[in-house]
Amino acid sequence: MYVYGGPPTSLLACRPLSVDSLTASLDDGRRAALEAVRSLALEAGVAVYLVGGPVRDALLGSPLLDLDFSVVGDAIGLARRVAEVLDGRVTTHARFGTATVAFGERRIDLVTARRETYAQPGQLPQVAPGSIADDLARRDFTINAMALPLSPDGPGILELHGGLDDLEAGLIRSLHRGSFVDDPTRLLRAVRYEQRFGFRIEQDSLADMTACVAGGYMDGVSGDRWRHELERILEEHYPGPALSRASELGLLAGIHPSLAKASGGGLRKLSQLTGESRLPIEPEADDWLAALFSSLTFPEAESVIQGLRLSGRRAVLARDTIAVRESEPEIRAASQRLSELSGLLSGLEPASVTAWAKLTDDSSVAAALRRYADELRHVRPCLSGETLLEMGVPQGPLVGAILAGLRDARLDGLVNSKDEEAALAQEWLSRHRAKISGQSLL
Repeated sequence: MYVYGGPPTSLLACRPLSVDSLTASLDDGRRAALEAVRSLALEAGVAVYLVGGPVRDALLGSPLLDLDFSVVGDAIGLARRVAEVLDGRVTTHARFGTATVAFGERRIDLVTARRETYAQPGQLPQVAPGSIADDLARRDFTINAMALPLSPDGPGILELHGGLDDLEAGLIRSLHRGSFVDDPTRLLRAVRYEQRFGFRIEQDSLADMTACVAGGYMDGVSGDRWRHELERILEEHYPGPALSRASELGLLAGIHPSLAKASGGGLRKLSQLTGESRLPIEPEADDWLAALFSSLTFPEAESVIQGLRLSGRRAVLARDTIAVRESEPEIRAASQRLSELSGLLSGLEPASVTAWAKLTDDSSVAAALRRYADELRHVRPCLSGETLLEMGVPQGPLVGAILAGLRDARLDGLVNSKDEEAALAQEWLSRHRAKISGQSLL
């Protein structure tokens, strides 16, 4: 999906790039989108450029998954016309003059070419309409500050900041010395691109990153924006190197002080296992998120969760990873009694269980966790609640209690067939009736 191991040696041969050659490399849906944007722009007499990541990726020979367009004019109006042609839906952000057109499972972004100024470091910029030169100058890195005109007589790649040379040299370079102070989220983007492409951060840009962290400018960024950038790293084909690099540069600690523990804990362990090919399956995004939280206490984790406004399944994963870690003594003791092991883990997010199986130093705990995740959590009794009702079990909590007991009996090998489950359920039902009626159970 992405290029690893450094820039391609044949990049010079890749420099010629035209809209027609790029269009031929797209799938049918993206080709239709590009052609719709191109045709409607010509009809409206506005200049439109393919910008940023798509131009960079086309030069690298990587598949184009996203199409981003800069419109010298009304991007939102053009997006609405494109959506009509593609039978898509438009989401607009009037403050920034941007729009997203979603059609099928694909999407394209159109932005009004603009200038940006930052009233305060780390805050969202103030924007004003501008030229394509203004739009390229506001971008994060030189390799993302290139444009390809869609007009038939376009001059080819437009680049004003040395992006082609940096792409060939394998450098991540900011456009100006105040770039990271203006927008500290670029710190995480720098390490994400560096590790994705196997590039290196240019020396002055690296010094600027260090100064930005030391100056405390990361504090001005909201937790929502930091969460978004972390999620982008977790979406990478292999997030480990970018997270490790972010930790090395103090970026994780800058996002939240408790995340400083990540580098010496689960993050290092998971990176080491992966680098030594000691894991049967390459870690997934959930494993890396679990690694970030795996060394934290419950209060520390909760502080990070609240600070990043982490919610839903990812917040549960973070909390449950710590819960699994804290339950290691009980897991170790219950590893031979499967119903007890299942009872310990059944309420936890399964991904936290599989993640800790990779992160723990206790081989017996790891084996128990893997067995639960792969086998035990899927065990169900043969009898259903409906069958129990037909046997005379009264509707209510007893049905659930008997089903849970049958599952435990099956886990512990006490029953092995539907008939044996029915006999055990009937025995429990008889005891329940005797108890209710005051009769002796003997």
